[in-house]
Amino acid sequence: MAITDHAPDLPLIRMVPIPRLAQGGKWRVEAMRSYSTPLLLWFTRGQGRITAAGVTRGYGAHNLIFLPAGTMHAFDLSQHVHGTALFLPQNSDLKLPDRQVHLRIRDAIPQGEMAVQLDNLQRELDGDKTGRARAIRYHLGLLSVWLERQMEAEEEAEGVPTPKAAVRLARAYADKVERDFRSGKSVADYAAELGVTSTHLSRVCRQTCGRPASALLQDRQLFEARRLLAETRLPVQDIAEALGFGSAAYFSRSFQARTGKTPTGFRRGN
Repeated sequence: MAITDHAPDLPLIRMVPIPRLAQGGKWRVEAMRSYSTPLLLWFTRGQGRITAAGVTRGYGAHNLIFLPAGTMHAFDLSQHVHGTALFLPQNSDLKLPDRQVHLRIRDAIPQGEMAVQLDNLQRELDGDKTGRARAIRYHLGLLSVWLERQMEAEEEAEGVPTPKAAVRLARAYADKVERDFRSGKSVADYAAELGVTSTHLSRVCRQTCGRPASALLQDRQLFEARRLLAETRLPVQDIAEALGFGSAAYFSRSFQARTGKTPTGFRRGN
């Protein structure tokens, strides 16, 4: 629920159950996409795999994943997965990590603290009591302190590993794809910009996330194509051009090969 407080300087935040992110189809979470604001995912039940910034890891209950704005990601969402997605304000004075974070919270005390923080925040979002805007800011501040402390605790327990060369390359590739997937660039173009061969780039992506570099690029384009078809009335020709395809016919063939539906058929069903 978005904040509708009368304080004009209050940043918008949104807090929704994780399963609701898949409204309109599982492709909304299981295909590569990004958000323009930071995202915190708190999983309370179930398990699966999440790919973020070109790296795949398993997640389970009491896992927290923080994704800075613009982080390309996708995750499995079975009927057994539950939790909360918190879309945080961008460009605010809230102290947030500048990198992707994945924490496995094993201790019952911080697990309980997180549950209380989210419950308190949800109560203020749903309410209209005096001082609501201030209370929301304070709860967000406490949540950021909790996250900072848990990150420090994990670093003290495990040390801060230096990202391996493969992970660094995969993250760099994912960042470039998120920035330029509408440009029509090929994997070879991205590889050249990164100073490696396309073969090496694909080998690295298979190592870090189990898929070749081309699959990550195509998946990101496919999500955007579905989103534009489902949420706008743009002609298929315009969508093809917006995503860097040489022609509407090529776009339609590619879309049908990967979804089993034509762009028009997909739009009709959404």
